[in-house]
Amino acid sequence: MTGRVCDIGKLMPVDEAISRLLDQAPPPPLAQMVRLDQAMGRVLAADIHSPVNLPAWDNSAMDGYALRAADLPQAGGSLSIGGRIAAGDQACTPLLAQQAVQIFTGAPLPPGADTVVPQERCRVEGEHVWFPPVSVGDHVRKEGEEVRCGDLLLKAGKRLRAQELGLLAGAGIARVEVYRPLQVCLLSSGNELREPGDPLAPGQIYNSNRYCLAALLRGWGVEVHDYGVMVDELAASRHALSLASSECDLLLSSGGVSVGEEDHLKQAIEELGNVDFWRLAIQPGKPLAFGEVAGKPWIGMPGNPSAALITALVVVRPFLLRAQGVTDVLPVPLAVPAGFDWLQRNKRRQYLRARLTPGADGQLSVELHPQQSSAMLTAACWADGLAVIECEQQVLKHDNVMFLSFADLMH
Repeated sequence: MTGRVCDIGKLMPVDEAISRLLDQAPPPPLAQMVRLDQAMGRVLAADIHSPVNLPAWDNSAMDGYALRAADLPQAGGSLSIGGRIAAGDQACTPLLAQQAVQIFTGAPLPPGADTVVPQERCRVEGEHVWFPPVSVGDHVRKEGEEVRCGDLLLKAGKRLRAQELGLLAGAGIARVEVYRPLQVCLLSSGNELREPGDPLAPGQIYNSNRYCLAALLRGWGVEVHDYGVMVDELAASRHALSLASSECDLLLSSGGVSVGEEDHLKQAIEELGNVDFWRLAIQPGKPLAFGEVAGKPWIGMPGNPSAALITALVVVRPFLLRAQGVTDVLPVPLAVPAGFDWLQRNKRRQYLRARLTPGADGQLSVELHPQQSSAMLTAACWADGLAVIECEQQVLKHDNVMFLSFADLMH
């Protein structure tokens, strides 16, 4: 997504931050061969070419009758019934002149047949069948019309979904070369954090980011190693980071990167590697840290729940997908009319919790949740995506705004 340039002072544009992260993404993990039933969500490590034609032979797209179109008069007519072919049958016997055979969906056409007529358009008259006018090739799936032997089926860098698995299976491919799942360490920073179900003392809160971010990571196909909460002291932070970097491909933390927070996390990372703190032109969000710990990439996200969620969806997701070997990592926004006025100009690109609502005419429009706080998740639960308001932009009702669907961002 590209936004127009605006005066953001020392704030880094979101697109620039994403670009810089992608430039520094590590190479994907080593590849391995897996069975198709283990390949869902995995990323292809090599191009796959079809070993067969799809379909492998001419076959019927309908239940009906196979015939030679030239045997029928232009206005239609009757042909004798010369047999029956079901799916799984062989069709070795050539079709005789002035003859049709009953055929079922997926069954091979007999030699000489070039057309199929759906059974509901036919009328059986004893040993004959009456047919309406036909055109050569009607309802026939031709050999190789979907894929020819040797054609590129799927490119390396494709993340496999159910439809890709079905295509591979249909081509007879039982095993694929995919990248090993990315091992991501997840850490939380903050003495105030407690686990759900534990009693809270004054000043303490439940650790929502731990569960929200872990769920996002699993949805993106990575294996999550949850290292819990780092105590806000240097030795504890250094130990947790050192252990995580020895066991994982990449480190991700929430909290501890805002201005004014204690800098134990920053100091521990600088002792073990290096850190670069960025201030992004994004709302909610803004604080983001990127660096490395003992040679492993590290991203530090804000601690406010909505800010962490949106920073992860918008900025971290492309980086993690690229680190898994995925080629296309940026979401494609939809242009949808706004169902609201947004008059306040902001020096940061805003990602507002929103959903698509059909009007009386059936046309969709973008509606906003009234609460857009960076600390609250209720709006995100209500929403089904994000409305993107560019820096210094005003939006009037019915203007088009860019909408990013959670369905796309969370996978």
